[in-house]
Amino acid sequence: MLHSHLRLRHLRCFLETARLGSLSAAAETLHVSQPAASKTIRELEQILGVALFDRSGRRLALTPAGRVYQTHAGTALMDLERAQRLVLSPPPERVRLHVGVLPTAATGLVPRAALAFRDARPDVILDVMTGPNWLLLSMLREGQLDLVVGRMPPAGNIEGLRFRRLYWERVVPVVRPGHPLLGRGWDHGDLGLYPLMLPPPGAMIAASVRSWLHSAGLTDPQPAYENVSLAFGREVVMRSDTVWFISEGVVRPEIDSGALVILPIRNELLGGPVGVSLREGDEPAPPAQALIAALEQAAGA
Repeated sequence: MLHSHLRLRHLRCFLETARLGSLSAAAETLHVSQPAASKTIRELEQILGVALFDRSGRRLALTPAGRVYQTHAGTALMDLERAQRLVLSPPPERVRLHVGVLPTAATGLVPRAALAFRDARPDVILDVMTGPNWLLLSMLREGQLDLVVGRMPPAGNIEGLRFRRLYWERVVPVVRPGHPLLGRGWDHGDLGLYPLMLPPPGAMIAASVRSWLHSAGLTDPQPAYENVSLAFGREVVMRSDTVWFISEGVVRPEIDSGALVILPIRNELLGGPVGVSLREGDEPAPPAQALIAALEQAAGA
């Protein structure tokens, strides 16, 4: 508990004296007389019961106790001054826009749109959450998210939501450069000779990928991995002969850089629309409208 006689003037006088090493200089800075400053320091030392300054030299030097007190008293005074500023002149409250992002939009579309949104609305904090579609759509319905960017929800999961399409996106098989299937003729059945990485059952594209594999003759594909994460998928594919079926948007930067290659196939995989999911009946607030506009511009580019 603080001593009942301790005052802010004790702290200010002590800190100035410690900083300047001189009572007269501290008194001048604080606009008090030197005797008054000297008395204040003596009072503080009596309150604490220890000497704070070594007075043996021409210049006042802190004792070990004084150095400890300087560290903590200085921090405490800065905190008090900051608290006063925040109370007297509170900063304007910043708006938060809560956005769910599915993997297909997380690597290209949303980052580009976020940069443009920042230029247009620097007053808004963009709070981005990634995760599986079922979780993000559930949070959207409950009002924990303002919008979700990704593939259109399946027919059985659209209740209470509306979808605003931005573009159509393919699902593609990708492999490492130099994969044995590249540069030669091969049958779809040859896919069964290599490890497959497929989207997990809960992913938006899972049903279309398995339907295509079934039509290609792989009626019961046994994947080595189930994944839609770029970080994991990229490393596994680059280090092995794994064939990864994934939305093109997830791996677009890797394709553009040459780190991964789209495996040519005779039939295009079923893709799907990518866009913005919103709550049915809710008119987006101005920040959400600004982000949707940035997403539309990024999708057009």
